[in-house]
Amino acid sequence: MLDVFAPIAAAVDLTIPPEHRLPVAVVGAGAIVDVAHLPAYRAAGLEITGLFDLDTGKAWATARNHGIERVYGSLEELLGDERVAVVDIAVAPNAQPGIARTAIEAGKHLLCQKPFAPDAATGRELVDLARDRGVKVAVNQQLRFDEGIAAARAMVRAGWIGEPTAMTFTVNIYTDWSAWDWLVASDRLEIAYHSIHYLDAVRSILGDPERVFCTGSRTPGQAAKGETRTMSTLVFPGDVRALVHATHENRTGDYEAAFRIDGAEGAIKGTLGLLYDYPHGRPDTLEVNSRTLPTDGWLPYPVTTRWLPDAVAGPMGSLLAAIAEGGEPETAAADNLRTLDLMDALYRSMRTGDSERLGSL
Repeated sequence: MLDVFAPIAAAVDLTIPPEHRLPVAVVGAGAIVDVAHLPAYRAAGLEITGLFDLDTGKAWATARNHGIERVYGSLEELLGDERVAVVDIAVAPNAQPGIARTAIEAGKHLLCQKPFAPDAATGRELVDLARDRGVKVAVNQQLRFDEGIAAARAMVRAGWIGEPTAMTFTVNIYTDWSAWDWLVASDRLEIAYHSIHYLDAVRSILGDPERVFCTGSRTPGQAAKGETRTMSTLVFPGDVRALVHATHENRTGDYEAAFRIDGAEGAIKGTLGLLYDYPHGRPDTLEVNSRTLPTDGWLPYPVTTRWLPDAVAGPMGSLLAAIAEGGEPETAAADNLRTLDLMDALYRSMRTGDSERLGSL
C-alpha cells in the first residue's frame, strides 16, 4: 500500500535543483534565522553571501554558527553586492516594507516574512513596484510546505477524498510572547502572527472564502496587548466551510495542534508536531481515510521532515524556480495579497461582531 504514496512524496519533495540555486543574502540575524532559515538553506545547498543586522555583534554570532564569512556593514552594502541575487528579509514587520521597497528598487528578488505587509493596500504597493522593476517577490508562508500539509494538499488534488467539504485547525498551546518585545506591544497578535499560517494553508487547499466571521479575546493577566484566543469561520461557495480555532494560554500542558480535511469520499487528519514542544517539537503525523483508493480505514502517511527548519526551504525553492523558469512562486506576494485581505476581513469582523465579505483585489 505504501507504493500509493510515491506520487505524494514526489509532490512534497523540497529539493532545490543545482541549476536553480542563486546566492542569497539575509537581512536580520534573529533566532528564526539562526534555527530555521540558515539550517534549511544549508541543507538545500544554497550559498549565503552574508548577513546584515543592526546589531552587528548578533550578526557575527549567527554568521559564525553557520560558517558564513561576511557580515555587511549596512543594507546599502548588501544591496550593492552584485553577487547577491535574492534577499531574505527576516526583520520585525514594521521594518519590512521599507527594506523591501529599497531592495526592489535595487533589482533584488525577495523572500519576505509573514505578514507580508500591515494591510493589503501596502502589500499591493509593493507588488506593483516589484512588477514594474521586473523582480520576483515571495512570502515565507512555509506551512504550505510542511510535509503533512503539503501531502494533504496533494491528496486532495489527486481526488483521494473527493470534493473537500470542510477543513479545521485546532491549536491549544501556551506561547510565551515575551520572547518578542514588539509582539507583546502589538494591537494585532494571534491572527496576524500565528493563525495567518493556518489561514494561508486553508487558502492553498480550499481557495478563497466569500465571507468570514471572527471572534478574538485576551486572557486575564496575559502580558501581551493583543488577542491570544481566536475563532475564525470561513464560508466558501456552496457548502464548504473552514474553522481555525487557536488559543495560546494553555497552562495545563495538554497541548493540541491538529488539522482535518473532510471530503465527500473520505478525510485526512494530522498533527503539527512543532507546536507540542516549540521550538524543538516532535514528528508530525498524517493519516488518510479514502473510499476512492480505498484505504480500508485510516492509513498513516510516513512524514519524514518537520515544519521547522525543513519547510523553510519550500518558499525559497519555489522563488528560485520562478526566477529560473518564469511564472510565479507558490507563495507569490501577489497571491499573498489574498491572505492579507482575509486577515483584514477577520479583524474587521472581530471589531464589529458581524460577518464580513472579502474585498475585491
